[in-house]
Formats: sequence, structure tokens, C-alpha cells
Amino acid sequence: MDTADFFRSRLDAMIDMRHPLVVLTAQFPWGGIEAALAPNFAHQDRTPKEQRTADLLGEHAVQFGGGISAAGRPRLSLRLMASLLYLKNSYNLSDEELVVRWSENVVWQYFSGLEYYEPRLPCDATQIGRFRRAFGEEGL
Repeated sequence: MDTADFFRSRLDAMIDMRHPLVVLTAQFPWGGIEAALAPNFAHQDRTPKEQRTADLLGEHAVQFGGGISAAGRPRLSLRLMASLLYLKNSYNLSDEELVVRWSENVVWQYFSGLEYYEPRLPCDATQIGRFRRAFGEEGL
């Protein structure tokens, strides 16, 4: 098996399905967790800002910045981010340590909902803190 085939291998073929974290994966209510977190991460409708401006045609009002924007990088899955927070707290890791260890650990990736091994970091370490702040300590 060459390296490319190894990276395309399904995670469930690479891990021991009796590992405690794999067993926990099946017991977690992932659908309920994602449903509970989703409202905190929905795109918010912004009210437009109004500014008075003058040009050669006279003075008039201009509205900008309103509506719902889907601009920017696509969001990471809620399951991935929730599982990263669980692993961070379970193993008492910093955000930087967490993303590096996640990229090396196929069991952690399986727990996060991935089907195939991914050698890259799951996200930038700063995104974990922003995710946690988005729903506050009471939501954690």
C-alpha cells in the first residue's frame, strides 16, 4: 500500500472499534448536540446602516451593510468543533497542542466524525477559542 492509498483508507478500517473513545462516539447524541449549538452559529440578519452623503446631484441617504451575509470562509462542522472542545477538556490540552495531536490521532478524528484520515490540522488553534466564546461558558 503506497502513501496515497494509506491516506485514503477509511478510519474505521484503521482503528480498534473497542477503543473507549470509539465506543463513546456511538453513545454521544451528536444530532442533539449539533441542534443545540446551531442557533448560536446561524448567520444573523444585520440592520442596514444609513449615512447621509452629498455629491454633485445633491444630498441623499445611502444604506449599506444590511441583510444576511454568507461571505468569508465556510464554517467548520459543529460536530468537529464540539468534539475538539470535548477532547481539549478531557485531556487538559492547550488549543495548539490539541490541533497537533488531533492531526496525528485517527481515533480522535473518528470521534470528530471524519471518515478518512486527514493529516492536516483541523483548524487554526484560535478558532477553538472563538467557538467556545460564541456560546459562552454557560453553554459549554
